[in-house]
Amino acid sequence: EGVVVTQLSQIVDERGAVLHHMRNDAPEFTTFGECYFSEMVPGAVKAWKRHREQTQNLAVPVGRVRFVVFDDRAGSTTQDELLVIELGRPDDYYRLCIPKGLWYGFTCLSKIPAVVANCADRLHDPDDAELIREDDSSIPYCW
Repeated sequence: EGVVVTQLSQIVDERGAVLHHMRNDAPEFTTFGECYFSEMVPGAVKAWKRHREQTQNLAVPVGRVRFVVFDDRAGSTTQDELLVIELGRPDDYYRLCIPKGLWYGFTCLSKIPAVVANCADRLHDPDDAELIREDDSSIPYCW
């Protein structure tokens, strides 16, 4: 509940590509906090994390990444469900919007390092994030 997957525009020609990520007229856009890039080496796992207030808007312009989202929010229509989605160019260039309160993690599937772009609606605040180990048994997913 609340996760949105949006196909993103790619303008490609013989010189390269322009890759859209976020516009201020996108339905998921609320306000700008910060934009950053996270590089992952092949096979690396970054899990599990959730934010109390920050919304993530993720895209993968380089490489291929599997994202897993877990909903343990009481009363949610998707409580105790997992969403597994793979993103990357050229075929699966999408923006994944993960609202506050959901656990998420990701792994690099490509043979090259992957780049995850995040256009978050708030500045990074270490007190906003909760972290648990990637093998925590409270989330029914094995990396």
